[in-house]
Amino acid sequence: MYRVYLASPFFNEKEIEIVNQVEDILIGKGLNVFSPMKNQYDHLEAGGRQWSIETFRNDVKFIDWSEIVVGIYHGMYSDSGTAWELGYAYGSNKPVILVHVDEISSNLMVHEGAHANLTLEQLKDYDFTKLPSSFYTGEMF
Repeated sequence: MYRVYLASPFFNEKEIEIVNQVEDILIGKGLNVFSPMKNQYDHLEAGGRQWSIETFRNDVKFIDWSEIVVGIYHGMYSDSGTAWELGYAYGSNKPVILVHVDEISSNLMVHEGAHANLTLEQLKDYDFTKLPSSFYTGEMF
């Protein structure tokens, strides 16, 4: 069972719904998933210095812990925190499985850094034991 870090924004209802869908798919495949959305420091003041430090350290710790990083990508609308997590994962030689959830253009730095570029539907059938690679073929810029 692979250890998976789920990188994604979760700032509005649409993003939260997609995170929940992806978590369900990954857990259904028997993967051990760390989701930052489900591991917040609720006892600390959100946006405060201590919360910021603890959140950053914990996310880095769990990216390091993971064997695979799955990123939810909303195209050129991009959450800078998610982009940082994906870059850190790539720099740490972890395969990044990028789930494209919007039919809009992509930034080459994000999709070229991914081992596999999938849609939400393709994620359902993705074989995490073989980790096949796939390239992004949509619009850029």
